[in-house]
Amino acid sequence: MSSTALARQHNDPSFASLWDELQWRGLVHVSTDQDAIAAALAAGPIVAYCGFDPTAPSLHLGHLTQLLVLRRLQLAGHRPLGLVGGSTGLIGDPRPTAERVLHTKELVGTWVAALRGQVERFLDFDGPAAAEMVNNLDWTAGLSAIDFLRDVGKHYRIGTMLKKDAVSARLNSDAGISYTEFSYQILQGYDFLELYRSRGCVLQTGGSDQWGNLTSGIDLIRRAEGASVHAIGTPLITDSDGRKFSKSEGTAIWLDAGETSPYAFFQFWLNTSDTDVVGRLKVFTFLGKAEIDLLGVATAERAGLREAQRRLAWEVTALVHGDAAADAARDAAAALFGSGDLGTVDAGTLEAALAELPRTSARTTDRIDVLLTSAGIAKSNGDARRAIAQGGVYINNRRIDDEDAVLTEADLLHGRFAVLRRGKRTLAAVTRT
Repeated sequence: MSSTALARQHNDPSFASLWDELQWRGLVHVSTDQDAIAAALAAGPIVAYCGFDPTAPSLHLGHLTQLLVLRRLQLAGHRPLGLVGGSTGLIGDPRPTAERVLHTKELVGTWVAALRGQVERFLDFDGPAAAEMVNNLDWTAGLSAIDFLRDVGKHYRIGTMLKKDAVSARLNSDAGISYTEFSYQILQGYDFLELYRSRGCVLQTGGSDQWGNLTSGIDLIRRAEGASVHAIGTPLITDSDGRKFSKSEGTAIWLDAGETSPYAFFQFWLNTSDTDVVGRLKVFTFLGKAEIDLLGVATAERAGLREAQRRLAWEVTALVHGDAAADAARDAAAALFGSGDLGTVDAGTLEAALAELPRTSARTTDRIDVLLTSAGIAKSNGDARRAIAQGGVYINNRRIDDEDAVLTEADLLHGRFAVLRRGKRTLAAVTRT
């Protein structure tokens, strides 16, 4: 909660209400009755929740959208519940094409603790809108199969369950669907019912691909309690090919620094297209409308400077990893391309920055022209020597003038790395043998 990016003031005079802001930010892809949600938020405070299933040791980019929605709700005075699914995580929601691998209870328990720690970083747990962490294993572990069927299952209609997109897709696939995964929507619906009864929760948020599971709880509460509650489905964040960034697609951008380094995380946002950058600023930062509008103008009029992308990359990296990590990633990116001192970049950040580059291993006294060739940024030693003679080769941003120059001990950053650059933007990493 100490991040500058996370601590920004949330009251934006550009919007008459929180609902107006959520819509402007593009966070409402699908919802229950919009007028009813707007009225509930205006009359609040209300209790809202989002669930995160521990099917991996870290949350990813898709989850970040939901974490920031919860944070926006809390900043507006509403009380958020962060649910980590100790029971639903043992099953997992249906995938489009095949059954999930069922992990051990011990492993899922470890992931519950890891995800809980990630969720907690985005919420405040003090004050009148204090957040609360909950685990659905607490209310399902002691529930017998008979009680579950009598008290919960009786409210569900098979015809409605079969119409859910995830279920119908699997029914039409070669893999079919097991009763285990078919029942997932009942478990998630039961979560909403339990939180409605125990904590007065009346709003659930989630990705639009979870809409069938979100409405499961709404239908259950209506049947069991005769009450109306609400749900918001946010748009999926997709790449240029329309694929969502997710574990199942193999394109996850993880929130854990051990899975996606802060430098790689920063670079992901820095590489956002001009077409997408304003939308990403709206969803993933707490910058106000006026500032985002100015960055939109900068993108339209000075696209080459990439002002919006640089601001986006710093803001989101600071949100997830803290200001210091965002500064380090920014400075490392600048230093790699000649705008800073590589010697000031810490070893961990430098190693992460070099991870995606062509690379070669070397010993001191190896010739620079040979390293350029072995790293793949020169076609031959002759090509490399010509590039050196023309003044276009650098090691750690220092121009190489001697065609016979060799790697020296002084060239090794942190005693391990060196950075070769040919021209302005062609880079390669050298690691000590």
